[in-house]
Amino acid sequence: MADRSFLDWPFFEARHRDLAAALDEWATANLEKVDHADTDQACRDLVAALGRDGWLTHSGAPDGKLDVRTLCLIRETLARHDGLADFAFAMQGLGTGAISLFGTEAQKAEWLPKTRAGEAISAFALTEPQSGSDVANSTMTATRDGNGFVLDGEKTWISNGGIADLYTVFARTGEAPGARGLSAFVVPADTAGLHVAERLDTIAPHPLATLRFDGCRVAGDALIGAPGAGFKIAMSVLDVFRPTVAAAALGFARRALDEAVARVTSRHVQGAPLADLQMVQGHIADMAVDIDAAALLVYRAAWAKDMGAPRITREAAMAKLFATDRAQSVIDKAVQLHGGDGVRSGETVERLYREIRALRIYEGASDVQRVIIARQTLDGQKG
Repeated sequence: MADRSFLDWPFFEARHRDLAAALDEWATANLEKVDHADTDQACRDLVAALGRDGWLTHSGAPDGKLDVRTLCLIRETLARHDGLADFAFAMQGLGTGAISLFGTEAQKAEWLPKTRAGEAISAFALTEPQSGSDVANSTMTATRDGNGFVLDGEKTWISNGGIADLYTVFARTGEAPGARGLSAFVVPADTAGLHVAERLDTIAPHPLATLRFDGCRVAGDALIGAPGAGFKIAMSVLDVFRPTVAAAALGFARRALDEAVARVTSRHVQGAPLADLQMVQGHIADMAVDIDAAALLVYRAAWAKDMGAPRITREAAMAKLFATDRAQSVIDKAVQLHGGDGVRSGETVERLYREIRALRIYEGASDVQRVIIARQTLDGQKG
């Protein structure tokens, strides 16, 4: 059973401990029977179940106040049980994050009840083929047309692409060069001119797609926040959800450690458990240290945001960089300790090995996080 002693750290309140215990019980009862054969349908089923049983109420905030510690605890717990369940929860929050934080009352009233109930699936459409993490160089355009806008361009590596009911889309409206000329829009999936150009397959299957916008017209009330505020909106949303990526990595790492401990205590070599070997003990110790250190960075960032920090860019970058990189190392050690079984298709540690890799890339690759941390450290900034 995963270590839960971290819940006694001063980052948490009683409500967080209660939520973690209840979700762990729910996940144990509900996630073992999820059929992953059809990834799209599995995600639809998971969103529906998470909404039906109330967990998605935490993914959106009509009052604009998202509790980051709660988001992190939910993602860590779900990831420990099932990576696709974590994905399903995370995208409901990321996809509507701009609406929660910056949307109009009408936008919140139209979409948040549906996404929080699991009745609509959301997506966050920021990345473009030529820009990747360099959001300021986005080229997709949103041209004024009467009372509305016409969107033209492509987005790629869009999670929930192809199954989402709504997309939060970032496009260039041209108020100023670079980052200051982007705006955010809510675009229903059935809007004319929005096409799924390609479905993308990855080593850990998730719904992913390239989207094409050809003369895609949206009304003026599709604009989220002010014209030209898209970069600020995107970074504010990522400030909230980047620590949750780290929390998901932490969940994967905890599961890997659990699997490794079970393996080395039950597997015998020359009449004694593997756990009796000092080298094996060294691996287990390193894994435990990496997990606790990652947890401290994750929940420091989440706590700082919940305590009112306007920006946690540096803290979030540190958490994502360290937690995802160290989780990769923890899982690799778990595979090694499983021997041949560690690379057998269908084994838990083999699945974790495939699932962790993408977390070091999306929502800002590890090297991008290093640039962020270095720049803010050199500038003497913390936010």
